[in-house]
Amino acid sequence: MASIKKRPNGKYRARYRDPAGRERAKHFDRKADAQAWLDAETAGMVRGDWIDPRHGKLTFAEWFADWSARQVWADGTLEAAQQAAASVPFGSLPMRQILRSHAEAWVKSMADTLAPSTTKMRYNYVHMAFRAAVRDKVIREAPTDGVRLPKAPRAEVAMVIPTPQQVALARESSHDPTFVGFVAVCAYAGLRLGEAAGLQVGDVDYLRREIRVRRQVQGKTRTDTKIVPPKAGSARTVYITDELVQVLSVQASYAWGEECWLFGVGTLLNRNSAGNLWRGVRSKVGMDEFTLHDLRHFYASGLIADGCDVVTVQHALGHSSPTITLNTYSHLWPKAEDRTRAAAASLWVSADPVRTQGILDPADLQSQR
Repeated sequence: MASIKKRPNGKYRARYRDPAGRERAKHFDRKADAQAWLDAETAGMVRGDWIDPRHGKLTFAEWFADWSARQVWADGTLEAAQQAAASVPFGSLPMRQILRSHAEAWVKSMADTLAPSTTKMRYNYVHMAFRAAVRDKVIREAPTDGVRLPKAPRAEVAMVIPTPQQVALARESSHDPTFVGFVAVCAYAGLRLGEAAGLQVGDVDYLRREIRVRRQVQGKTRTDTKIVPPKAGSARTVYITDELVQVLSVQASYAWGEECWLFGVGTLLNRNSAGNLWRGVRSKVGMDEFTLHDLRHFYASGLIADGCDVVTVQHALGHSSPTITLNTYSHLWPKAEDRTRAAAASLWVSADPVRTQGILDPADLQSQR
């Protein structure tokens, strides 16, 4: 039961009982303010979106720590989420005091210094935390709802793909002979950096010409490097060429450790160490604009240029769905007008032998007139 009473000190005390039966009260200087507060609280209980005032006192940092500890994260995802949460300037503010303007200012500051893809990734993690707070009735609305993000450049503009000649030159230009095979599996099998670093001799079937991707190396430095399963949907078998088989046969002579790791020679390659070796290679051959991940794009572009369909490319790259493949590489597939021209050209070519056999010889047609 709700009520408003004037206190001896002149203030108005509004009170009601929450859905759990606990009495809630608040004091106001004006009766109208007390009535407005009471109406809002009781309306929230009727609608079913009543918010416990105690919950709104949680800071964002406190809420994120509690929420993230209850989630099932893939390896590496929690680290990215924590990095996103640490980047917000409103971490110490109570949840109920965080406004959309706070979220907009944060996104704007990221857009000024970070790539659009990084900005979007960090926003997504923080937005997930706010949406979870709405579901748990910590806050009524997520302040991140509807915040505009910077537009990422179209894939065909942002993606840089080296030429076959550049890749061949890079493959043969490493001062570290054990890195030649690493470049080769990235470029000619489409493996991610961590997947290539996690290869063991037993993962290569030299007779069947196959690579089985069963693990990946995760981490930036020696201290945080660890072996984890592949990304969801990324465990796969990649079919390779005779040339790559030969390269990996040579690479096997450098295998080390009880597990017979193919790369690293004594220390597993991680994001930093592999990146340093690649930077040494690319600077020698004038490929400074390319990253190791661009070699994966090179592999995908080769499959597409050779006529492979979306599902085939998806499985070769280890994408969890064909949608990811299309979102990344749709601009590389021939467009409808290209396919139409190619089909018409094949019809033209298929008629040429008939002409050369004289069946439709122009002289014959003229004599018939």
